[in-house]
Amino acid sequence: MNKSELIEAIAASADIPKAAATRALDAMVDTVTESLKGGETVSLVGFGTFSVKERAARTGRNPQTGEPIQISAAKVPTFKAGKALKDSVN
Repeated sequence: MNKSELIEAIAASADIPKAAATRALDAMVDTVTESLKGGETVSLVGFGTFSVKERAARTGRNPQTGEPIQISAAKVPTFKAGKALKDSVN
């Protein structure tokens, strides 16, 4: 499912116009993004938790030349599925 298909599904499920569903989805994504930028976690009970984790610096390898390269530390967004989501998939 891509973004446009998700918008159509939201519009049909909530009985709202596609434009309103688009604004709602964009607002949700923007809000989650801004919260993660601020170091907060976003928990949706039954669905899952969005958070930011620190990835340590490490030594990698250039696949073309085989020489080692230094990969810097980074913050990466993560998602952990909630119990209800896990149960509904299985």
